[in-house]
Amino acid sequence: MITRKRLAAGACALLAALTAGVAFPVAAVAGEPTSGTAPQVDLVLDVSGSMRTADIDGGTRMAAAKQAFNEVLDATPEEVQLGIRTLGANYPGDNQKTGCKDTAQLYPVSTLDRTEAKTQVATLSPTGWTPIGPALLKAAGDFTDSASTKRIVLISDGEDTCAPLDPCEVAREIAAKGIGLTIDTLGLVPNTKMRKQLSCIAEATGGTYTSVEHADELTDKVNQLVDRAADPVVTPVATEGAGACATAPTLKSGLYTDREEFTQQRWYRVDVDPGQELRASVSVAADRAVNPSYGVLLRAVTVHGREIVRGEGAGNGRTDVISTGLRYPKADSDSEDSAAETVCLQVTNSFSAASGVKTTPGLPLELTVDVVDGPSKASDVASFGLGRGWWLLGALILAGFVAGLLWGWLSRWRVVVWRTN
Repeated sequence: MITRKRLAAGACALLAALTAGVAFPVAAVAGEPTSGTAPQVDLVLDVSGSMRTADIDGGTRMAAAKQAFNEVLDATPEEVQLGIRTLGANYPGDNQKTGCKDTAQLYPVSTLDRTEAKTQVATLSPTGWTPIGPALLKAAGDFTDSASTKRIVLISDGEDTCAPLDPCEVAREIAAKGIGLTIDTLGLVPNTKMRKQLSCIAEATGGTYTSVEHADELTDKVNQLVDRAADPVVTPVATEGAGACATAPTLKSGLYTDREEFTQQRWYRVDVDPGQELRASVSVAADRAVNPSYGVLLRAVTVHGREIVRGEGAGNGRTDVISTGLRYPKADSDSEDSAAETVCLQVTNSFSAASGVKTTPGLPLELTVDVVDGPSKASDVASFGLGRGWWLLGALILAGFVAGLLWGWLSRWRVVVWRTN
């Protein structure tokens, strides 16, 4: 997400939890660690027939998964509530309609009883279909609303067999609900098609994808993801930008999410007091196929339309997230009655949809707003982007001048010595 170095990362995480906002919750304090009950993790395990394949360290994929689960259950932190859901574990028949309903909660998301959870895992046997999409839909309802962190860890050895329900579209729908749910995916002995599908699921919710070919790798990665759920996180606040500054929502310092359609403009307002500095950054993610060559523009303008400063970013199709940012220091005032200045932030993108790609809902957008105490002299930061770097530039010029004089004198002295000899 764009806090600190998220301006240039993707993804980090991007983009986590890129969601579509329905309304701006006025009482919400954006950018603070999530409070609530314990963090919750739902392990979703593929128990389809292909898990019988014996190609992981001389054993079956199912054996590797059971071993990993037992070790993860032993290592799960006390503060993490954990559950287990299966897909393809109960129906062995050939009826696709029935097979695509085969997902069940093996152990509810709750305070962990390690012995009971291990007993349930021991009963699993590779059986049926691979209904990843239906399993994700059900898993999204396994959590309580008050959970501080919600994370699904999906482990599968094949692509979904329940078309036309695309699990990638399911993940996007989950992200659009704005419930702060992250899906991480692990692919056992992956092929190209499976890797593409599992990567898409993870990217849609700000999660990660990892390919696994050894049992110890699976154990280590699942443990890492469960531990990550216990870390304090910042949950973005859903907001909805307007088509003009006059009707835009007023944002405080924090992290926000929105959705912006192709080539659309979104406007937001921020109040900046004299002596403060506005720092803003935005990331727009291509969560579907788009044409190469695109960009994002972030502008800070006055309520009268005069541009103050801008930030621009461009891409050529090699990354799914593009980011930019800006800084605006407002000069201090000698008057105690000086009013805050309303700054309008405009976000514009130049993405274009590939042939046959849906243009709605809009592209996930993540906006960071930070209003802090400004530098002693606002002009220092605005001076050609160098700020107090003018001192360094002057020192470098002086050092270069002195070094040039010394080198010239030394060269002439060597020539004189050579001629004398």
